[in-house]
Amino acid sequence: MIKWTHDTVRRRFMSTSAAAIDWWNHVGHAPKDPIMSVTEAFLSDTSPNKINLGVGAYRDDDGRPVVLQCVRDGEAKIAGTGFLESVSASVSSKLVEESVKLIYGKDADFIKEGRFAGVQALSGTGACRLFAEFQRRFYPQSKIYLPIPTWSNHHNIWRDAQVPGRTFHYYHPDSKGLHFAALMDDIKNAPDRSFFLLHPCAHNPTGVDPTEEQWRDISNLFKVKNHFPFFDMAYQGFASGDLDKDAKAMRIFLEDGHLIGCAQSFAKNMGLYGHRVGCLSVLCADAKQAVAIKSQLQHITRAMYSSPPVHGILLVSTILSDPHLKELWKKELKVMANRIHRMRSTLRESLKKLGSPLNWDHMTNQVGMFCFSGLSPDQVNRLMKEFHIYMTYDGRMSMAGVTTSNVSYLANAIHEVTKFG
Repeated sequence: MIKWTHDTVRRRFMSTSAAAIDWWNHVGHAPKDPIMSVTEAFLSDTSPNKINLGVGAYRDDDGRPVVLQCVRDGEAKIAGTGFLESVSASVSSKLVEESVKLIYGKDADFIKEGRFAGVQALSGTGACRLFAEFQRRFYPQSKIYLPIPTWSNHHNIWRDAQVPGRTFHYYHPDSKGLHFAALMDDIKNAPDRSFFLLHPCAHNPTGVDPTEEQWRDISNLFKVKNHFPFFDMAYQGFASGDLDKDAKAMRIFLEDGHLIGCAQSFAKNMGLYGHRVGCLSVLCADAKQAVAIKSQLQHITRAMYSSPPVHGILLVSTILSDPHLKELWKKELKVMANRIHRMRSTLRESLKKLGSPLNWDHMTNQVGMFCFSGLSPDQVNRLMKEFHIYMTYDGRMSMAGVTTSNVSYLANAIHEVTKFG
């Protein structure tokens, strides 16, 4: 029998330390995120002419991030607040209450009657991840239908929640618009009671949105098939500059009697990317069901991250609940949306003046922060290598990166790589 003295332990450790178990030698590199890779390549480029069209966050006409005046004023209003330990129930409830008014309408019966479950989330990504986990727990055999294409992280989110993914047609590469007939066929052919993820406005990455009439047709077919619509609202206000207009799709579904879910983010439309402020809401049959679902969502968040940082939640809830700050935010949002629309028009006209053999009308037919340019991976690569212009290889351009000072250079570069078709 070994007597475990201090010297015995030391000698045993010395004799085995060289052969210590390597716990992580089987771990390889994770696949690079396509958007992060664009940013890394841009940052390493020393050219004074370089342009970053990869980042999905707003930039002003000088290419700089913007701190909105409503945010500055909101910061001043909450300075010295006592909410420093965790998110209080009142702050959390105010954020949720004001957030759902933005998407469902301030006079929606669901809100007045308490027939919704809502929780604050870590921006839109966190809200999607939270719903994916909720879906897996209570519909373990279900799948999620994602549009082709969609934001690349949607696939990661539902996969990591162990919810199998399926796809449905959305974008038509020839028309550079909506592939509506194929979309409707896929909705019709999906098994009844399927879960679908929808972009209510400013679709990422294409900038292609259904018309109001098409949304009504989609809603009717969802009703026939008893599908569950889950909306990812990441860019409310960026499609039209009007918060209510950009929520029209969701309100159509609401009018048609759907019980829907929604992930919201304030990263883009308030310029609060680093604060990670979002909301997840699920409409319910009655107030009793809402209480039960909210308790389950809170149970999931408790194990995931306990509670989100307090500062961003307090800031957003302050802006949304203060009439002056909210009105200021709406005006600033309109300015941002108008600048992006103006850059779309300027780029299209510049290409036309250069005698481009291609039709660039899709640049202004599409809406929101992104333009699905139609550029091929080879053309995107040439733009990066020869002109120091960076975007994802699917040709998605963040129009926020286009400015008055670089739009001519960008147009000439695009013309150069596309002039032979």
